[in-house]
Amino acid sequence: MTIQIAEAVAVEPIVERCRHLAEDLSLQAVEEWKARHPGGRAVGCYPVYCPVELIHAAGMLPVGVLGGGNQVEIAHADARFQSFICSIVKSTLELGLTGRLQVLDGMIFHSICDPARNLASVFVRNFPHQVVEYIHFPQNLASPRAVHYLAAEYRRVLASLESLAGRPATAADLSESIQVYNRSRALIRALYRLRAQRPECLATAELYPLVRAGTVLPPEEHAALMEDALHAVEQRAARPKDRIRVVVEGSFCEQPPLELVSALEEAGCYLVDDDFLLGWRWFVDDVPVEDGDPVRGLARAYVDGAVHCATRHDLRLPKTAHLLEKVRDLQADAVIFLAAKFCEPALFDYVLVRRALEEAGIPHVFLEFEEKMWNFEKMRTEVETFVESMLF
Repeated sequence: MTIQIAEAVAVEPIVERCRHLAEDLSLQAVEEWKARHPGGRAVGCYPVYCPVELIHAAGMLPVGVLGGGNQVEIAHADARFQSFICSIVKSTLELGLTGRLQVLDGMIFHSICDPARNLASVFVRNFPHQVVEYIHFPQNLASPRAVHYLAAEYRRVLASLESLAGRPATAADLSESIQVYNRSRALIRALYRLRAQRPECLATAELYPLVRAGTVLPPEEHAALMEDALHAVEQRAARPKDRIRVVVEGSFCEQPPLELVSALEEAGCYLVDDDFLLGWRWFVDDVPVEDGDPVRGLARAYVDGAVHCATRHDLRLPKTAHLLEKVRDLQADAVIFLAAKFCEPALFDYVLVRRALEEAGIPHVFLEFEEKMWNFEKMRTEVETFVESMLF
């Protein structure tokens, strides 16, 4: 009897494909999905979090709109905004003004900061062919009415999405969509756990494209990719390097350039946790499907089961306490607070984070970035000095 041995799957080709998807500002993957689904609609989701299940349940494709990174030269958007706002607002508008978002039939924004709120209004004025919705998330999550309020808000948005799709989204549709995204998020959590346990086997510069591909692919296709990647990484063998274990905090909205992430790792850091692409892995556990009312279940998950974030104000557990707990659980040596330039939520948080880390005796370093950065040597040198001060 011949025994067939399954061929090992290499993670590098998967990462390369995902990186191409992440860097393709023309959204070709979305164009291809619409070509396979005649009459299908695609809806853009601005960071940080968007209830993508509502879009998916209506038969449409949720698409992450995460700015232009360092691939876009701002030539038009500066005329619509003041100079002292974060890069992602300007580059997102630039994508729209240069026609790169024409494939999208709608956009969803939400209440994360004043620039994001203003950007929603600018989109309404400049892109009348797109349906633009704005979600008002509850600010007092401790209120007994928070779930009821958010469920009503979701139902309002869902009605608009149904109109755009030209079909209803039934409770069964939404329950199925929740389960589909639960699977995708569970695989991402598994990759994050593996990275934390064996960071020498999975670099964050590899993990990031794997996750970001899910912002342009259907969740079913992305989950299949994640399964292959998880299997491939589990088979990897690598010798640990002399590096410190670091938690990265502060990049929940605007995304740092991938080259910057690589520079942090090359400077001597194992990034064992981060808040990159936070909205696409928003829940701590699977979202429960409430019998007969999945909309309410999705709202309850936001209120009671979401990750901690600068844009989600949960007074039931201070953000600093959550960060300290994470550092302890992951046995991290230090924290890098990596904030986007002019990001008010992050900078407000840093005041509290710095005090908490100093009181707990946890080393940390503050770094500030923007999308259009090209040179990372100064930042890398600063991190190298920080690492050396801990190792030696």
